[in-house]
Amino acid sequence: MDKKDYYMGKEGKTKSRINPVRELYKDRKLIKKLALNDFKTRYAGSYLGIVWAFIQPVVTVLVYWIVFEKGLKQGTDIVTQGIQVPYLLHLMSGLVPWFFFSEALMNGTTSLLEYNYLVKKVVFKISILPLIKIIAASFIHIFFVCFMLLVTMCYGIHPTVYWLQLIYYSFCLFMLVLAMSYSTCSIVIFFRDLTQLISIGLQVGMWATPILWNISILANHPVLAFIFKLNPVYYIVNGYRGSLYGEEFIWQSPWLTLYYWALVLVLFVAGGIIFKRLKPHFADVL
Repeated sequence: MDKKDYYMGKEGKTKSRINPVRELYKDRKLIKKLALNDFKTRYAGSYLGIVWAFIQPVVTVLVYWIVFEKGLKQGTDIVTQGIQVPYLLHLMSGLVPWFFFSEALMNGTTSLLEYNYLVKKVVFKISILPLIKIIAASFIHIFFVCFMLLVTMCYGIHPTVYWLQLIYYSFCLFMLVLAMSYSTCSIVIFFRDLTQLISIGLQVGMWATPILWNISILANHPVLAFIFKLNPVYYIVNGYRGSLYGEEFIWQSPWLTLYYWALVLVLFVAGGIIFKRLKPHFADVL
């Protein structure tokens, strides 16, 4: 099979199904190379280079910490199983996955626009472009997960077997963003205002997740709490917190886990259909 046949189906028709696992394995070398290049070139030309990728999230965490814990005297926050933790840990365990979600979603959405010169190439497999952008964002996320664990240990919380679940929840987050990106990266080519709508949605979503506040305050409003829990990122944030200091295993929330993966599956199917339907028109519009 020659290179052209690999990227194109029979009689020039593109392959209909998007299988991210298969594509990640078959094109792993190309994806790794492009993801590293994307990460490096994003800050090329600046004096501090990739250091800027870490400065902004750190400053954001510090600002929220100073405002809410020092300014508004949040102090400690009661979380899962009645455990009290410093507000900074409660804040970081929500912001770290949210930073990745927001950055990866925006980058995945604009992946085809940014790499429009590759989209116009007949033999290039453009379905890997969202993967490339999301993997590039993962490098920063890995650093902040390690930083979060270090801060946690500084507060006297020692490593436990629950920390290994952070790998699972990071994978969940990766798959959610990828599933959403196949739809958004296809639609944004024809409707450029989508990036602004997503940006506004992320601002609202940060408060709806919840990250800066504890959902336990809605104990007397079970219907409202249930609505907030339908947000798929809530599953991730709650999982990070439960793994970091709540001593909660994955199988202790079976229905929430089932709902989450069912939603991700629906998003993948919808994204694959939208991507396939719109793909023949990408090059013409770009």
